[in-house]
Amino acid sequence: MIKFGTVLNTCGDGHWSNVAKQVQCKYIDIGYCNKEQTFAELRVYFDTASWEVTKDGLIYTDSKFLKELQQALKAATLNGDNVSYSEQGMQGEDYVSCDVGKEFIDSLMEIAPEVFED
Repeated sequence: MIKFGTVLNTCGDGHWSNVAKQVQCKYIDIGYCNKEQTFAELRVYFDTASWEVTKDGLIYTDSKFLKELQQALKAATLNGDNVSYSEQGMQGEDYVSCDVGKEFIDSLMEIAPEVFED
């Protein structure tokens, strides 16, 4: 896991939530990566005191959260251009699940190769 202490915002335009507020993110991690390292699941863990899925709904599909996430990843020297939400069923109670490709994986390997170790 990599510390990712940043605040991202939702605008409430998602299919699963109409809540607009700040979300305190804690860290990011890779939930799955294929052997070829061309596709992975990025998990963005958040503080459940700032976002409670049972009360606020899923962040999944909120446009502002995704845009700010991409910008925050770029600011952390990661290639966030093609980060997108994974499917609804992969979302967690304390994380947002996203799909990432080779460019993101390569950039993460440069700064934190340990997240890909078993």
